[in-house]
Amino acid sequence: MGTLRRLFEWMLRLVWGFGWRITAIVVVMVGLATAYVYTTLPPVSELLDGRARGSVTMLDAEGEVFAWRGDQFGGVVTANTVSPHLKNAVVATEDKRFYMHPGIDPIGIASAIRINLSEGRGPLSGHGGSTITQQTAKLLCLGVEYDKAEWDSEAEYVADCRRTSLWRKVKEAVFALAMEAKYSKDQILSIYLNRAYMGGGAYGAEAAAQRYFGKHAAEVDAAEGAMLAGLLTAPSTLAPTNNLERSQARAATVLRLMTEQGYLTKAQARQARSDPATLSEAAEARAGGYFADWVMASGPEFFTRDTTEDVIISTTLDRRIQSAAEDAMKTVFEDKVREGSKAQAAIVVMSADGAVRAMVGGRKTKVTGAFNRATMAKRQTGSAFKPFVYATALELGYTHNATVVDEPYCQDIPGSGRWCPENYTGKHYGRVTLAEALRNSLNIPAVKVSESVGRELVRKVASEFGIESDLADGPALALGASESTLLEMTGAYAGILNGGSSVTPYGLVDLRLQGDDEPVMGATGGIGERVIREPAARELIYMMHKVVAGGTGKRARLPDREAAGKTGTTQAARDAWFLGFTADYVAGVWMGYDDNTPLEGVTGGGLPAEIWRETMLGVHEGLPPRPLPMLRPSERDAPRGNQRLRQPERAPENGVERLLRNLLGGGN
Repeated sequence: MGTLRRLFEWMLRLVWGFGWRITAIVVVMVGLATAYVYTTLPPVSELLDGRARGSVTMLDAEGEVFAWRGDQFGGVVTANTVSPHLKNAVVATEDKRFYMHPGIDPIGIASAIRINLSEGRGPLSGHGGSTITQQTAKLLCLGVEYDKAEWDSEAEYVADCRRTSLWRKVKEAVFALAMEAKYSKDQILSIYLNRAYMGGGAYGAEAAAQRYFGKHAAEVDAAEGAMLAGLLTAPSTLAPTNNLERSQARAATVLRLMTEQGYLTKAQARQARSDPATLSEAAEARAGGYFADWVMASGPEFFTRDTTEDVIISTTLDRRIQSAAEDAMKTVFEDKVREGSKAQAAIVVMSADGAVRAMVGGRKTKVTGAFNRATMAKRQTGSAFKPFVYATALELGYTHNATVVDEPYCQDIPGSGRWCPENYTGKHYGRVTLAEALRNSLNIPAVKVSESVGRELVRKVASEFGIESDLADGPALALGASESTLLEMTGAYAGILNGGSSVTPYGLVDLRLQGDDEPVMGATGGIGERVIREPAARELIYMMHKVVAGGTGKRARLPDREAAGKTGTTQAARDAWFLGFTADYVAGVWMGYDDNTPLEGVTGGGLPAEIWRETMLGVHEGLPPRPLPMLRPSERDAPRGNQRLRQPERAPENGVERLLRNLLGGGN
């Protein structure tokens, strides 16, 4: 018995001897490592904004925020300047012993390992037992800064920073101990509150409070503070802009933890649960996703997509008009389109100077980074192109009462054979005025007019009005065989409304760096050179008014004001358009399938005209009606048939006629 006891005592002394020496060595090594890391830690002020890129905040026409891009950072906050509710919610949720441990929490680690093992995972998988200090160390990537030369991408760098291994945990613990020695608890919490990602592109408490609630982090109440703290677990999944109900449920859990830890009374918690946090109007609307993406693409990349600065962009967006367009899209597709249809549509609304007021690039209106059919899809324009044919004729001196014979018509096209266009109805109507031809969208008269005035001049007029896409060379040019985007076409129609001057559609009004009064750049578009004379534009508007009043576009008629426009349907009905305007706004609608599947029973005068009408009813709600700036019959009442297409009267030389003469080498 004595021998066994002596053996046990000897083994105990041996273990103790090795144990305290090894422990001492580990303590010394950890102490030296901590001391070294301590010397490398910069001042707190250098650690508060850790973003690799800047942010873009977009303001609507009223100066209100409607969209965010990039990495948002609302400004520096500290543990003492944020709302106490937010500070307490973060501590209660992330590290209830934060003010008691030295940077690592043995109790928390042991509890996490026990939970992980009981759930069948590895000891370091799942629950980590990390303190706020350790999480902050991880946010700082243990002091390793992003270097483009070392990492293939920022994403790879971030993934490495978040990698979990035993050695990584040891380094994290050492870094945490050094931070605790260097900084106060509130300084560490301040770093965390500024660098933590909180979903929706928001980095830090201030950006998140402004992003979701439209207020400063110092102003959030208990329910809002709980929601923000709840995001730290899974910011992208729990972001209230993705799923408000899920975010509110998580906030309720945080409120319970705050109550259990004495930060809230039961009455306060009950009040917060009964009145949960909700999104601000801007965050809830998620307005103009397509518009915001387009504006981002219209500015220089070093100030938009790749900015390292915080940028403020003022835009032309009118959120009332944007809502009208989105509601119109939803209403028509819900009420008039068969269930399961994959047809798409796009809407653009702008002022006569090209300022875009609303943009919907597809049926899903609340999106970011999606394919924008208003700006990216080049589609054949069909008869929506015809106004530019007649604009050319009017500029050369023809009137709306000039006549052309609608009859069987063919051309021999070199390399393509005989081409014989047909009217949509398959019928011929004899001698018709230009106004009648446009009103009923007759194809043969449009081709005859184009061939008479000269295709090159029609191409020039269309191009000067802003249709920048390649225009067809053959006679089918007059029938919209060329492709264009909805934005281009709407801008070209805006040129007709404004009296004949070209416009460059724009959404960016000015761009400035946050905190600067002077803009770095100004508007990216507006009214340009005159294309046709104002009298010609007024007469064309009159002709287009007839299209809506009693022609192919009559389903677009508005009950209380004049409107003008044109329908367009391409071959096999792969595309359907309606573009038009009132005295106040221009709007364009395109409808079709992304894969060019033909539409069934849809023409430009059908569903696109109805979408246009629904949009414009909302756009003009509350606006007094104004007359179109068009020719009135009493102003120019030439009798029908006094003018035939072959010999136009000579108008004063102007605009495109002068350009054509110069192109052909004419003298002064």
